[in-house]
Amino acid sequence: MEMLVKQLAIILLIFTTVAIVTDSSANTNTVSSTVLNNAPATANAPTVLNSNSDICKIGIGGSVQNNILGVATGYVITDEFCERVRTSRALYSYGMKVAAVSLLCQDHRVWTSMKNAGTPCPVDGLIGAEAASYWEENPEKIPKGSPYRDDYLQVKKEETKEFSDASQIALYKVMFIITTGLLLF
Repeated sequence: MEMLVKQLAIILLIFTTVAIVTDSSANTNTVSSTVLNNAPATANAPTVLNSNSDICKIGIGGSVQNNILGVATGYVITDEFCERVRTSRALYSYGMKVAAVSLLCQDHRVWTSMKNAGTPCPVDGLIGAEAASYWEENPEKIPKGSPYRDDYLQVKKEETKEFSDASQIALYKVMFIITTGLLLF
C-alpha cells in the first residue's frame, strides 16, 4: 500500500515537472492581432465519496495535466483497524465482551495499553493472571510492534542460554568420565 502511494507521488512529481518545463506562450501576429493558444483539457481525478462513517475505506485520487498529456488515477485503501473496531463493537453488542476485547488486542497499541493498565489481553480462553502468565511464556505471540514483545523475547533468550548449576555439574561429570575413560583404554 505504501509502495503504491510512493509510486503515485513520483508519477505526480514527474508530470508536474514536465508541466512547469513546458512553455506555452502567446504568439503575436504582425497585423497587430494577438493569437493565444487554447489551453488543453483538464485531467480530473476520480472522486471517491466517503460520506458514510460506517465505511472503513479511504479514497485517494490525483491528476496531472500539461499541454500534451493528462493523467488521472484513484485508489481505495481499506483501514484494517477501523474494521477491527466495527467487528469488536458488533461482538460487544451480542454480549461477547471477552471476544470483543480479544479482537481489539490483535493490535499492538491496544495490547500494550491493556498491559500498562494491568489487565492483560485474553488469549485461548484465559483471562486475568492466567492470560498474563501465558503471554510471559509465549512472547512470540504478542503482536509485533509492542515494546513488551522485545522485552519478553530478550528475557526468554537469556533464560535459555544459561546453564543451571545442576546442568553444569552434570556436564563436568560426563566430560570427566569421557576423558578418563579414553586415557584408561
